[in-house]
Formats: sequence, C-alpha cells, structure tokens
Amino acid sequence: MDSARLRDLLDRIRGQTILVVGDYFLDKYLDIDPGLGEPSLETGLEAHQVVGVRCYPGAAGTVANNLRALDANVIALSMVGQDGEGDDLRRALARAGVDISALITAPDRFTPTYLKPMLRQPGAPARELNRLDTKNRVPLAPEIEARLIACLAERLPGVQAVVICDQVTEANCGVITDRVREALSSLALLHGAVVFAADSRERIGAFRNVIVKPNAREAARATGQTDLTAAGQALCRRTGRPVVLTHGDQGAFVFGPDTVQHVPAIHVAGPIDVVGAGDSAMAGLVAALCAGASLAEAALVGNLLASLTIQQLGVTGTATRGQVLRRFEEACSKLVEAGS
Repeated sequence: MDSARLRDLLDRIRGQTILVVGDYFLDKYLDIDPGLGEPSLETGLEAHQVVGVRCYPGAAGTVANNLRALDANVIALSMVGQDGEGDDLRRALARAGVDISALITAPDRFTPTYLKPMLRQPGAPARELNRLDTKNRVPLAPEIEARLIACLAERLPGVQAVVICDQVTEANCGVITDRVREALSSLALLHGAVVFAADSRERIGAFRNVIVKPNAREAARATGQTDLTAAGQALCRRTGRPVVLTHGDQGAFVFGPDTVQHVPAIHVAGPIDVVGAGDSAMAGLVAALCAGASLAEAALVGNLLASLTIQQLGVTGTATRGQVLRRFEEACSKLVEAGS
C-alpha cells in the first residue's frame, strides 16, 4: 500500500455508519497531587487529594471514540446503569459525536467502570495506583437481552459494519451473552454485505460467521493450539470467516482457512501505554474494511492506529485520519533510510 491508496481509504471512511455493540465502560481518571496529601482523622492513613477528574468512554467506548476520530458515524448499542457513571458515560460519548439513542438504561445494573487513581510525579508521567473496577456480576436479564436483539435487527439496515466488543469476563454478565452472541451470528449470516467483527477477552472461540480479532493468548486458549499459525487457522475454520490475530510488537497475522499473511507492527520509540491498543486496532481494521480495504490493508490501518494511541499516556487515546497518514509516511521514510 502507498500513501495515495491509504489517503483514498481514509477519505472513504467519512460517512460510513458503524454500530458498536457490547460492553461500554467508563474510564474515570482521578488526578492526585501527592503534595496535598493529608492523614485521615478517622484512620490515620494518607488521604489522597484529587485535583482533577477525567472521564472517557472505555472498552467498546474506545472503539467508538476511535471510529469517530476517523470521521465514521457511530451508533452505540449497550446497557448502562441508572447511576452517575452512566450519565458520565453518555455525556462522554455524546461529546465525541456518538449516537447514543440505542443505549438502554437498566436501573438494577451498574454502569461498568474502571476508576483509575493517577499519582502525579514531577518530571514523569503520572503513575496509576491500584485500579477500582465496578462490574455486573449477575447475568443480564432476559428482557434486556430481548431489547438488545430487537435493536440490532432494527438498526442493521442502515449500517455498513457491526463491531462486537465482549469485555466482561464473567459469562452472561455483560452485554454479549450467549443469547445475544447467537443472534449476532445469525444476523451476520443473513446480512453478508455488512462487516461483522468481534473481539472477546474470554470467548473468542464461541463466535460464528464473523471476523474475529484475538490476540495470541486468546487464540491459543480458544483452540488449544500453542502454535500461532495452527491457532489462527483453527479459529478461521471454526468461525467460517477470516481471522486477524494480533501479536504485540510483531503486528498482526491475517488468516484464511489454509493461508496466513503477516502485517508487521509500526514500531515507536519512547514510553508507551498499551491499554486500549487492541480497541484502537479494531476501529482501524473495521473502518478500513468499510472503505473497501483488503484484510491485510485493514490490518495495517489497525496497526497504524495502535502505534499512535499507545503513545498517549494516562488517557484513553484516539487517532485522526491525518495522524494515521503521517505515521504511515514516517514509517515508509524509515524503511527507505534503512535500505539506503
């Protein structure tokens, strides 16, 4: 791929409509000034003093944010609680221009939240203290599942892609329950012109009829294969669709049933934060596929996005179309210099 081809693909992303269904988390950062710490009168322990609060959409929200940064239209389909965190998440998504009309409010559920205390350090990036996670640990109610499935069917005619984000490790406690996953597999089979792609921390091997994007560990666990090529091809045969397997600084591997193509990573210098790298790679992959990219081209766009977001420390990062194009041109220049 050359710069002209990438520019054309990035331009075509504008106006594509992508439905992002799954587990939306609130990433809530608490900026702590250690110079203001004081002992608690009740316990004697140090009471950290928060001087800033920052809220970002996380998990599926990171995918949605990155798609919006690429100028795609995004519809969020998920469940949030009737709580302050749900309000914060809605506002954060709306600020990014995400369509939140399909978010379902469930009064008896938490809005999943990662609370991240960030300790300021002179002359260095803030250090994250022990994170506090709020998740739902009981199964999703059947009536919420039914509403999610009905909304999927209703929204599908107007979208070019569906991104599935299965973030919650506890079975059936997140949005992508067994019932919702089966509905997605059936809809993907019926709507062949729509790109369906799934990411899952624990159940990547349970998807059918959709492109899956596991990392090497997830693929090995799903297939029982420790060899990367064997695991990727086994998943491809199981899902009936291509597999894009990410492997850290080695980049991505694109699998057909009996084929594999390596798409190298974009290497960067300096400090990095890999949180959200997989989500930004998924956004780039799906957006590029909507624009007419081949799987290998789309995987490269995903690698480009990830290389940009991992350099954004202490935030849930995004990358614009202009940044993606500049990063590609920088990488090409380095290859030319290395070969001369």
